Amino acid sequence: MNAPTPEKIIEVRNLVKRYGDAVVHDGLNLDVYRGEVLSIVGGSGTGKTVLLRQIVGLERPTSGTIKVFGETPATLRPAQLQALRNRWGLQFQRGALFSALSVIDNIALPMRELRALPDNLICQAALLKLQLVGLSARDADKMPSDLSGGMIKRVALARALSLEPELVFLDEPTAGLDPMASDDYVALIRELRTELGLTVVMITHDLDTLVALSDRVAVLADHKVLAAAPIAEVIKVDHPFIHEYFLGERAQRAMQALAVPPHGEA
Repeated sequence: MNAPTPEKIIEVRNLVKRYGDAVVHDGLNLDVYRGEVLSIVGGSGTGKTVLLRQIVGLERPTSGTIKVFGETPATLRPAQLQALRNRWGLQFQRGALFSALSVIDNIALPMRELRALPDNLICQAALLKLQLVGLSARDADKMPSDLSGGMIKRVALARALSLEPELVFLDEPTAGLDPMASDDYVALIRELRTELGLTVVMITHDLDTLVALSDRVAVLADHKVLAAAPIAEVIKVDHPFIHEYFLGERAQRAMQALAVPPHGEA
């Protein structure tokens, strides 16, 4: 019996992105399936964050199409785009918390912008999100300047989850964390992905995070997605970036965690 075809919730087709004469993407194609963790990797200047910004409608493609949940963000009116954005959460690389707002107010902000609930219920919901990411009510009144790097990441994640999204975008989620904090954060993402049934699109350069979380890896190179597959298949692709990225002492340690030898060698 054939397995059911997984649902595509993001479809990128023939994407071209230029800034003047500079070409970032040229004929890029990518699919994201419901329930998976897809990691995006690539060298500096390959347009990983630019791709994410186009998917969420912060930038328009030069040409090509992007569909999220069957909708094309670049063609939607503001109210329609906002309704679509309510179905996903976005965690920026450095957290992007508002420095003048407390932890609880940062988390509550997306809910307050909807103006759909009284403020006491919003505060209760924000506290629940705070606890969901492993922080306590004692942290609610702290300011971002009082938080460690790991706590900033968790508060930013709580804010990304505030509207109970189906899809979460993570931009370098473990960047700047020490190894123990990084491992704890990876475990949190894995747990939340299972508990909440999330689809996760993650930009990362960290091999340990990549190996620990990814169902598939999309490699950006030569202005396109060079490969989008499980790691064991990606490392068989003969390309300089893949050779460089998946080789080396740290890469081999990460591969050993999957029992996958570099380049798929026997």
